Amino acid sequence: MELKTPLYDAHVKAGGKIVPFAGFLLPVQYETGVIKEHMAVRTQAGLFDVSHMGEVLCKGKDALANLQKILTNNFENMVDGQARYSIMCNEKGGTVDDLIVYKKGENDYFIVVNASNTEKDFKWMLDHKFGDVEFINVSADYAQLALQGPKAMEILRKLTTEENIPKKYYHAVFDAEVAGIPCIVSKTGYTGEDGVELYLDSKYAEKMWDKLLEAGKEEGLIPCGLGARDTLRMEAAMPLYGHEMNDDVDPLETGLSFAVKMDKPDFIGKAAIEAKGTPKITRVGLKVLGRGVIREEQEIFAGGKLIGHTTSGTHCPFLGYPVGMALIDPEYAQLGTKFEVEVRGRRIEVEVVALPFYKRGK
Repeated sequence: MELKTPLYDAHVKAGGKIVPFAGFLLPVQYETGVIKEHMAVRTQAGLFDVSHMGEVLCKGKDALANLQKILTNNFENMVDGQARYSIMCNEKGGTVDDLIVYKKGENDYFIVVNASNTEKDFKWMLDHKFGDVEFINVSADYAQLALQGPKAMEILRKLTTEENIPKKYYHAVFDAEVAGIPCIVSKTGYTGEDGVELYLDSKYAEKMWDKLLEAGKEEGLIPCGLGARDTLRMEAAMPLYGHEMNDDVDPLETGLSFAVKMDKPDFIGKAAIEAKGTPKITRVGLKVLGRGVIREEQEIFAGGKLIGHTTSGTHCPFLGYPVGMALIDPEYAQLGTKFEVEVRGRRIEVEVVALPFYKRGK
């Protein structure tokens, strides 16, 4: 039985095509279609309902020590309001999930996890906690809206004042107010564009949604669904749990070494990652040279040799051509290397290109 986000009725009213996703009923697209929604975010602005994401509080005098042990990144030198991306590994070094940790204050953290993993992640935290710490699953209390695109900040400024807007990327203002509604304003996103994610009490979700769409009319703001969210994250080469990483793939293998601090005294999975040595697989970006579109879990061949598999793939509306990400033998990972992906019984030529595929102009 799928859950509904607090914005379910708003999506139906706006003509959203509703599909089950991560245990929720969410719009995959609106009548505008995925391509127009994608292009709106790249050129103007788009609004997403991401209320399906999970939120967990971590507090107590051993909160920091718990984060240091359970997660791969280092949280010691964070300032209040700062956010940090991290991986949560299992004992084998595989990925339980990727998540974002915000420091609210001393011994007080706000963690955002992937929707489909909320229960699994929360249980993992409870099973591995120690000392004076409390993990509280507050997912049901929060709605989350993502306002993304080059005009996003312009729209936001119509509804709030500067002190409510984080000055830097990966920072948040916790006691903010937008359109008179209390919320957390976070300068983060999953599209490769400028913008914010707003966390607020579920009961105000529809009011905030309407206020943002009204404020963004002149700037071309439109509601966007899961389809555009996926094509946008693909162009920005942002990894997705269950695709570029899973319980068997460690964060170094999927190119996330920036979020893994091997110089920390210890974290769950560290010994296993060290024991593996140099990664035997690596994540690469692929540009399709032949005809066709590549998808996930397709085999990759160099000559007659199987060298890896695709993890995600799609046609990118802004770039105008199909791309994919893959986990392959590092020997073949040099930029410009060409090989073939097997798509429904035929092989399509691809070339290794730099990631991200798309980078917004500063």
